Amino acid sequence: PARPPVSALPAPMFSRNNFSVWSILKKCIGLELSKITMPIVFNEPLSFLQRITEYMEHTYLIHKACAQSDSIERMQVVAAFAVSAVASQWDRTGKPFNPLLGETYELTREDQGFRLISEQVSHHPPVSAFHAEGLSQDFLFHGSIYPKLKFWGKSVEAEPKGTITLELLKHKEAYTWSNPFCCVHNVIVGKLWIEQYGTVEIVNHSTGDKCVLNFKPCGMFGKELHRVEGYVQDKCKKKRCVIYGKWTECLWSVDPQVYESHRKNDKRGTAETKKPKPEESEVAENEDADDMPEVQETVAVIPGSTLLWRVSSRPSNSAEMYNFTNFAVTLNESEPGMEGVLAPTDCRLRPDIRAMENGDMGNEIFLVLEEKQRAARKERAKNNEEWSTRWFELVTNPYTGLQDWLYTGGYFDRKYTDCPDIY
Repeated sequence: PARPPVSALPAPMFSRNNFSVWSILKKCIGLELSKITMPIVFNEPLSFLQRITEYMEHTYLIHKACAQSDSIERMQVVAAFAVSAVASQWDRTGKPFNPLLGETYELTREDQGFRLISEQVSHHPPVSAFHAEGLSQDFLFHGSIYPKLKFWGKSVEAEPKGTITLELLKHKEAYTWSNPFCCVHNVIVGKLWIEQYGTVEIVNHSTGDKCVLNFKPCGMFGKELHRVEGYVQDKCKKKRCVIYGKWTECLWSVDPQVYESHRKNDKRGTAETKKPKPEESEVAENEDADDMPEVQETVAVIPGSTLLWRVSSRPSNSAEMYNFTNFAVTLNESEPGMEGVLAPTDCRLRPDIRAMENGDMGNEIFLVLEEKQRAARKERAKNNEEWSTRWFELVTNPYTGLQDWLYTGGYFDRKYTDCPDIY
């Protein structure tokens, strides 16, 4: 019989209170952070390859999109999937481990009808490529992510450069988009909190339909915190529906006219209760923490709206487990017999992540792996050898015309010849 899925990590997380990030970060204001080695205490026990696998947490939405006969209905569900894919970022303030060059991660979930393979295809710049496919051949979902991190004094901003492609095979449709910016506030003092912002544009390359989603920055009084608003338009640029909600909670769709008239009525109601402008001194830049806005009221649902997606609740012990979701908790589990099947490069076999997961905080294993990586680089340089990726190749994405890492196939045949020895 199948074992019940794991519901807790082997050891709870430890306190980060006695570590000063400032001593490390003050050297890097405005710089890119990919080359800076941070102490492991700021990590979470997952590799970035496992972290991007969390895009798949709500795979049921892809199956639901496949089942819609109307392209505008499909686009709404794809939009919900794109938002759900970043929902696990909420409160996830630990940094995933940087994958080693050649590291891989695979995940097969029969219950969710997909399998996924990812590979770290480049080290400088760090690029992670992934490819997921529906077990009943109904979809392909793939992309390559190159996260650019910048430090701005109080916050760290991550720009997830790279395009994501979703192909719904039955409908012969391809959708592409890029994820929003993500910002971790109060990396120096105060409580860490996360916001995502920026415009996400989803294009259906087969029909010309387009969805524009605006992830709003939180604003002065935190009114806009976590809000997402946007619309779907057809190829004639006619607005077909408005989409609104919060990326931490839920997403709704409503008819544009209903939305507009609701907004007008709303404006009338709030005109009398406008807040006084804050005093100049209140706005002045201060040295303290950027407190997370208190406004935590949930989404006000407009009558006549359709629910597109609602986030799953997190495990009750999530706070002691790096704020992981139920899905994230299972990602590093190594089931009995699995080691004989996995590629030797799979993250689950990576000793430093495994040690951290078990509550061992030594940096030593990590440094041994780094050293091994450096030595291999030197050896390649000495012999004028280029690094060659194993499961992905750099080609042109047929839909965007941009360079993209696409899966070359064959991983699940389990013939792991030419795999690098990285651990």
